[in-house]
Amino acid sequence: MSDGRLSVNQETVKQWSLPELAEGCAKAGIDKVGLWRAPVQSYGVGATARLLSGHGLTVTSLCRGGFLTAPDPAERARALDDNRAALDEAADVGTDTLVLVSGGLPEGSKDLYGARERIADALAELVPYAAERGVRLAIEPLHPMFASDRCVVSTLSQALDIAERFPAERVGVVVDTYHLWWDDQAPAQIARAGAGGRIHSFQLADWITPLPAGVLLGRGQLGDGSVDFRFFRRAVEETGFDGPVEVEIFNEGLWARDGAEVLAEVAARYAEHAC
Repeated sequence: MSDGRLSVNQETVKQWSLPELAEGCAKAGIDKVGLWRAPVQSYGVGATARLLSGHGLTVTSLCRGGFLTAPDPAERARALDDNRAALDEAADVGTDTLVLVSGGLPEGSKDLYGARERIADALAELVPYAAERGVRLAIEPLHPMFASDRCVVSTLSQALDIAERFPAERVGVVVDTYHLWWDDQAPAQIARAGAGGRIHSFQLADWITPLPAGVLLGRGQLGDGSVDFRFFRRAVEETGFDGPVEVEIFNEGLWARDGAEVLAEVAARYAEHAC
């Protein structure tokens, strides 16, 4: 049986439009969703807020901000403007959490440390604006296979080293099982994050192999792979975290199926493997 904390990220049922997502979740008794900016922008930010509110849905996160590693001043300015827009959108759809995918190495660079410092520099500019909008910035560490092109922040330790330069109510981290399941330091870093009040989002997806070409769409349905979800949930909850548990799966096989069937399966797998 579900515990009422399940949130379904819309990418998990990407085949659904926003109205279909709202209606499907409401019918299934799921009252929390995570959103992505592109479909929200396409449908309209205000229209999205009204739609979800009308179906009794709470938005647990908006993805994504970030991509803050560019050294070029013009690129940096564009990235900061885009992140301010993302903060506006998060506030307007009613979530307090903007997920950050920090960005990969700039073209021609091999300087991981410099890239991470530019993320911190950018956050110093964004934090006051985030505070005005009542939104938290949640740094998501991604699996190291994404470090070159997508996210130079690969571990919770690296994410916390950046986040802890700022107030906990403004900058925290995402604990995503897909990206962290392999790391034997993850439990200690989850405890560190929790002690500082910096767990801003907890997300689930399974790790399955072989990975598909391009790897980005290789997340597995809960229970199909290598992740011990109860282990992670215990670690997170031992810190006092009692927030939403968001299932975010990028998988073309799931997207090819009936959305209602996938949603029902997600809820069943969540109850079986993560409660």
